[in-house]
Amino acid sequence: MEHIKTPKVGNVRWLDNHSRNSTEGTLYLTATHLIFVDVQRNKETWIVHTHIQSVEKLSIGQAGSPLRIRCKTFQVLTFLITQERDCHDLYSSLLKLSKPVKIDDLYAFSYNPRGEQLSQQEGWDLFSLNNDYMQMGLPTRYWKVSRINNEFGLCDTYPRLICVPSLATPALLMGSAAFRSKRRLPVLSYLHENGSVIVRCSQPMAGLNSRSIEDEAFVDLIRRSKSGPDDFMYIVDTRPMLNAVANRAQGKGYENTDLYENIKYHFLGIENIHVMRNSLNKLLDACEDSTNTVGAWLEAVNNSGWLKHVHNVIQVSRFIAHAVGKENRSVMVHCSDGWDRTAQTCSLAAIMLNPHYRTIDGFLALVQKEWLHFGHKFMHRLGHLDGDPREVSPVFTQFIDAVWQLMRLYPCSFQFNEQLLFDLHDHAYSCQFGTFLGNCAKDRQVHSLTSRTYSLWGWMMKRLKSYTSPLYHAVEQHKPENKLLLPPKLPHCVRFWRAMYNRFDKGLHPRQNVTAIVKTLYDETAKLTNDVASMRKRRNQLRQKLGFETQKNELTPQGDVSPMSSPSHKATTLRSKSPTLVKIPRRPASTDDVQSLAPPQAEPQTLRHAVHSTPDIASISSNKKPSVSIGGALVQSSDLVVSFSTQCLSDSDEEPVANSNNVVTEKQLESAPEEQQLPKRKILIPDELAGGPDHEVEIPESGWDLIQHEVLDPSVNGVVGAPS
Repeated sequence: MEHIKTPKVGNVRWLDNHSRNSTEGTLYLTATHLIFVDVQRNKETWIVHTHIQSVEKLSIGQAGSPLRIRCKTFQVLTFLITQERDCHDLYSSLLKLSKPVKIDDLYAFSYNPRGEQLSQQEGWDLFSLNNDYMQMGLPTRYWKVSRINNEFGLCDTYPRLICVPSLATPALLMGSAAFRSKRRLPVLSYLHENGSVIVRCSQPMAGLNSRSIEDEAFVDLIRRSKSGPDDFMYIVDTRPMLNAVANRAQGKGYENTDLYENIKYHFLGIENIHVMRNSLNKLLDACEDSTNTVGAWLEAVNNSGWLKHVHNVIQVSRFIAHAVGKENRSVMVHCSDGWDRTAQTCSLAAIMLNPHYRTIDGFLALVQKEWLHFGHKFMHRLGHLDGDPREVSPVFTQFIDAVWQLMRLYPCSFQFNEQLLFDLHDHAYSCQFGTFLGNCAKDRQVHSLTSRTYSLWGWMMKRLKSYTSPLYHAVEQHKPENKLLLPPKLPHCVRFWRAMYNRFDKGLHPRQNVTAIVKTLYDETAKLTNDVASMRKRRNQLRQKLGFETQKNELTPQGDVSPMSSPSHKATTLRSKSPTLVKIPRRPASTDDVQSLAPPQAEPQTLRHAVHSTPDIASISSNKKPSVSIGGALVQSSDLVVSFSTQCLSDSDEEPVANSNNVVTEKQLESAPEEQQLPKRKILIPDELAGGPDHEVEIPESGWDLIQHEVLDPSVNGVVGAPS
């Protein structure tokens, strides 16, 4: 809080970078976020400080002082602040807050998921390294899981558990580690079903003429740790050959094929972290420039070289996957220190080889293993703390981009969608969770991240529905012809990822995402399927409830009229798919007759029946038949008996057929569920009831409900009853 000089600045205009539009609001500066509040739209925009990559003060104009903020999520915000002093205070505060000095100052250590229902322990043990080894079928005859690095004594940037050849002795492991940069000796990354493996390590400390007998024996043991031990093995150096040769002058370099038996060496030319950083910056400059013509923009994107680098990373990974999956060859992969280009290519090759890593759980487990357990320097590469800017590089961003390219080429092969990639990328930079803090497993243990911060995996597991792709076909992925994905070598197969690098520029999104549309259709289909299943269940329940059990004291012979002891007596009988006779007292000729017939304080006589309810109850048309009809009802003028048929729910539209003499009491009828669906009724109101010409009331079919019909005062013309 000591860095916050001005916590609130009013009358701030947020300028649109691609138009002259602006939004007026208020800026709030907290210890963790910069918040812009649009009062008119009642909308808030939150930017965590660790997402801020750079802050720049632009030239002062007549309207105020512009402040431009570039984020690591590729969002660019330009605020026009009226007072220059307020602009300077915000500028100096954001410079300090976006680059904390100590790891304890990061957002993860103060984050509190109030409404997330997320426990602190949730997700930390979700993707353990041992589980991933077991998923690959380890240990085997040729490979074992070793705890020699349990105290990080063998290599402090490797995990506690490493998988090495079964015949490897501790002395051999120690000797190989001593000859490798950062002591990152060759260890297993991926075991294929044919026995071939991908092994990762760092460059050897070969220099001009150095060698290690232990390292040579260890590499040969890796080559022979499969069926067909006389086969050769590939060593893939992901660096350009010129870079590898230059490292020899520093006492490092590459393996001498004269000393390592049955080895085929390949330099595959992925550029270093400095080239990638400059390339992405050029790409983002092209994305931000709204004045470019189409030709100028295409030229700027091409000159950035970003798509070329992404294509190169994919092709190196393809070479590894082809060697393992098609040629049945083992491959040892390294770059300089084995935590940047090595992590990229080993991860992508595993995705191409194994459908498991194309699922949500498998992909997150792969990130946990290849990037977190095996020591990608997230603290340095993502620039979490104030440090050497030359160590910052978008290595992980490039990997996410390459995964999206594969998803675009094979949309039915991936269980997850690009929303998962967005969240994974953004939260790697946000420092909201402790998952991506630290450079290796040892760092995370030293800072007790599992007990002091929350896990990103636990947070993401609660959002699986939003990450699931509707195009994914799980069964198809396990067919032999679909297991191995080998992307084409053609350069035009790599596309610019607009949804990532321009996702905050709303004016640049003329089309809807096809995957989102398909997912919406899938969700609607699933909802309708559930509704159909629910309606079938309710139909069956209704059939059971309307089983028309015979009730005592309510028996009515078929075709006869129930006797009435008094005008106030109500007899309601209902037969399934058969006529039902309901006796309604004959309207007396005069008011005196009504008083003589009705008992004291008699309630209006009611008849409840499930009919179709609608806002506009019906149209009334003239009819001269002296009868009352409900769905084929018959009123006998002498007794005023209403006879109507009731059809239970069925899959056909056939006319009801009289087939039983069962009787249902009015009490049972009142307890029937509202979901009953019965045919449309027509009610004929004779002149004897209405005191005028006969009328017919038709209830349209738009939904069913329980309606109460009351025998009202016949002086009310045309009305027999009203909905209850």
